Amino acid sequence: MATLRHGEHQVNDIVGATDIHQSGVSRHLRLLLAAGFVQVRPEGQLRLYSLRPEPFRELGTWLADYQRLWDARLTRFAEALEKKQAAGARPRKTRKGREHAE
Repeated sequence: MATLRHGEHQVNDIVGATDIHQSGVSRHLRLLLAAGFVQVRPEGQLRLYSLRPEPFRELGTWLADYQRLWDARLTRFAEALEKKQAAGARPRKTRKGREHAE
């Protein structure tokens, strides 16, 4: 897909830019076409493939929601860890009134 980020290409252009055999590139393009990530434009005997931006925008929105969720969770985790580490570094009083570091 990296090759297609730079515009339309035919299968042979993609094969030349990658280390994948022509049958593998064609198979990948069929899957990406079926999934809606690429489009094909016939030009005479050529078939020019390009990326469709819409699915990537949808994917970006979906990922952003999860990133916000995980950022919040990781922030809370970091705060709890810092509290625990700070509490562990402070000496605590034993039952007999002596300080004891954990």
